[in-house]
Amino acid sequence: MQQMYRVQPPPLRTLDDFLLSSARFAVPDVRNLDRWNNRIINNLLYYQSNYFLSVLVFLILVGYFQPLQLFVGAMVVTLLFLGFVWVAENRAPIRRFRRNHPSITVFGILFTGYLFMSVLGGVAVFLFGVAFPILMVLVHASLRLRSLKNKMENRLEIIGLKRTPMGLLLEALGQEQEAGS
Repeated sequence: MQQMYRVQPPPLRTLDDFLLSSARFAVPDVRNLDRWNNRIINNLLYYQSNYFLSVLVFLILVGYFQPLQLFVGAMVVTLLFLGFVWVAENRAPIRRFRRNHPSITVFGILFTGYLFMSVLGGVAVFLFGVAFPILMVLVHASLRLRSLKNKMENRLEIIGLKRTPMGLLLEALGQEQEAGS
């Protein structure tokens, strides 16, 4: 019988540990991709609360300055994603419709293009609000050297004594065996 462990977010790391004086940074060795990958995964596990808070603060700032653009962009990206999924699931009926109603299809494509161009600013704001913080997280996780405390915390995550949201996400992405190496 497998014992289930409660998922618990790790504590926020101090600003000193995360960015300031005690934090050590170095450019990763790009010739050793396994080691670089391990550094990223372990830093994602150790600093996950700090990363989540940083992304949240950035999104709140973008939402404060461009609330409508952020909302419109989020809706457009969501609808595009759902549209692609729907089209991928319904290829044969779409082909039949295109063949039987070519003028409606052309009008639909032109109208969709016009709508997309009119909300492109919102899409750009949304993608910037999401992509930029993720880029900053990956840059920090790549450059931040691991401390002894970082290594010990990650060992607890690996042997299953602690379960964290990032640990579950990395496990779902097939990266659990890499963490802690």
